[in-house]
Amino acid sequence: MRFFPLIAILLINCSTLERAEYGNTRSGYPDQESWGVKITLTDEGVMRALVKSGHLEKFNDRQYILLDKDVDVDFFDDLEQHTTNLKSQIAEVDERTNFMTAIGNVIVVSDSGVTLYTDTLMWNSEEELIYTDDPIMLTTEKNDTLFGIGFESDVSMNHWKILQPSGVMERAKDE
Repeated sequence: MRFFPLIAILLINCSTLERAEYGNTRSGYPDQESWGVKITLTDEGVMRALVKSGHLEKFNDRQYILLDKDVDVDFFDDLEQHTTNLKSQIAEVDERTNFMTAIGNVIVVSDSGVTLYTDTLMWNSEEELIYTDDPIMLTTEKNDTLFGIGFESDVSMNHWKILQPSGVMERAKDE
């Protein structure tokens, strides 16, 4: 009878150790975390984008980066001249392809005077295209406001199209 309490104490202690080991696992947590982030993306030494965010989480096993606070991206052309600015609440980056998805109150302002508003926007860095399948609102330098669903454009927003446009635009033929 003296051994029973000792065995019970050993069993309780073993299960407590097991839970403590599993409770400290890194599974699901980022491998790296940074605040006040600035990332310069280049293509053969030419700056293509400057990404800023209040917070970054990097997951090595998934080759995935989450920017989850005040994302601000400046895009540049082949001559490193600024072309466009993108702002969103968060962004996800696939490190294998450098494919970025901006999510939440996305606003893209081009230096040419075009502004895009949407909920999500994808950036294919290899093809230098931005696009979405979501509803959009677009304003132009001539004070036009266009609506639709789906959008495709080059990053500088010089050549864009609304996939399913809607609404009415009034303009004289010579404008």
